[in-house]
Parts: sequence; C-alpha cells; structure tokens
Amino acid sequence: MYHTWMRFLTPSPVHHRLGLVCLGVGLQYGPLPTVGPRTLDSHVAVVISTGTGWYETPDGRRRTVTAPALLWLTPGVPHHYAPDPGAGWDEGFVGFTGPATATYTELGYIEPDRPVVALSDATGPRAVIARIARAARRDNPLLEVETGAAVHELLVALRRARADLAPDGDPVLKALARDAFKAMSVADHAARHGMTLAELRTAVRRGAGCSPKDYLLGIRLGRAKELLAATELPVASIARRVGYDDPAYFSRLFTRRVGMAPVRFRAQESRTVPGGWSNQVPDPDDPPRI
Repeated sequence: MYHTWMRFLTPSPVHHRLGLVCLGVGLQYGPLPTVGPRTLDSHVAVVISTGTGWYETPDGRRRTVTAPALLWLTPGVPHHYAPDPGAGWDEGFVGFTGPATATYTELGYIEPDRPVVALSDATGPRAVIARIARAARRDNPLLEVETGAAVHELLVALRRARADLAPDGDPVLKALARDAFKAMSVADHAARHGMTLAELRTAVRRGAGCSPKDYLLGIRLGRAKELLAATELPVASIARRVGYDDPAYFSRLFTRRVGMAPVRFRAQESRTVPGGWSNQVPDPDDPPRI
C-alpha cells in the first residue's frame, strides 16, 4: 500500500503576472504506481528523499534513480518513471509555471536537459515543499501569493542541494569574489586560476548563471553603492576602491547598469549623518548587529 496527499491550485490571471505561480503540491511514499509515459504543459519538481527507482528518457534509455534525487519534469518533454516495486520511495512534488521559469532556466536553476539530478541532501527542499503544503489550505487568504513565493525558495533550495556543487559555494566563484576589487581583467582572473577564458566562462556560468564579467560587475557595483550611500568619499576614490582606474569609465558603467549616475544615486541613498559619517564601512560579509 502507498500513501498520497496532494492539492491542486488554480491561480488567477493577476497572480500569473507575479511571474511564478504554484499549480500543485503533493507528498507521497511507498510503492507508488508508475508515472507515464506522459507529457505536461508545466514544470514539476519531484524531490525523492528516500528509496530507489528508475527514470526512462524519451529515447527509451532507463536510468537508476537513487535518493536523494530530483526529477525535473519540464513542459513538452515526455517522461516515464517509478520507484522500485518493493519498498518504493518517499517523494514530494511541486508543480509551477510562469514567465519567470524562462529566466530560471537561463540561470541554470531549471535544467530541461538534466531530468535526473543527484542531491547531496533533500532536507532543505523537502522543508520548502512542506511549507507549500501547509500554505495550500483552501481557507488561506494568501494562498496563491504565499505558495508562489515559496516556489522561488524551492528553486534556490534545489540549486543549493545539488550534489555536483559544493554546499558552501563554488571555489572559483569564491576566489573571484575575493579578488573582485583588484584591477584585473577577466583574462587575468583566468590565468590566476590556471584556466583558459573558455574554462572560466563555463565554470562561472555553471555556478552563477552569468558571465565572469557580469559576476564581477555585480560585486563591484554593489560595493560602490555601499560606499556612495555610507561615505563622503569622492566618486573617483570609490572607482579605484572597486577596481576601476578610470573614474569616467566607472561612471559610464555605473550609469548604464544602475540607471542613474553615481552622484544621483548618492543623493537618493545617502545615509550619512552630519558630524557622524565615516569612511570605515563595515565588511558586507561581517555585518554589524543591530
């Protein structure tokens, strides 16, 4: 005998405009029946926390599934899977859709070409699925928004739980973040790690979902914003502190990416207090306790 609980949701058009909505959630365990072959119109993340089974690809190849694992069921892609008929497995699933799925796919959080993903630990994703299940009660006035927001959390938890990624972050990304404020080109960073430019691009794209240039730029501009908001340092000095020897180039880059010039950002976001400002901004990795 197997046990199953599921709830299906029908978010309104206005909820779909939030970008991501939950269509259903379920918790099941035991020798569950075979699923498929079938094809869906939406995404489903199936998190298997205990047990083993199989997944068959559209070309007929069967792969062994061993918990903890994730099955990605993506729109338009046929799928066919089942737990072993003896003990079965323990699974939680969440169905979702929305325009944000395209961006999550581009960033590598959803992987249509990787239907079976080994997880290092299913605890984090299962906790989010349990939260979605609790929020999915029919008398919850925040039902669609709360479950939709939790789908974002689930995608992050699944990314963090992937067995092929270090739980504390990719070493290459950590090193790039550490050296982000040095006046180094992307080629310089690649050479520092003994990698070709192509290898560095692949590593950063896999870990952060963007190019090395965009990854470094995000860190640099984030720090520049902190210095603009919390100090009275000149823009030229801030530019040098975040890795740009040419203040004019830094200002053009800041304006293009942020949508306003550094001086305007400072005017809007300044947190300095007359007689009390300091250029000793706390390290973002070690924030003060308030």
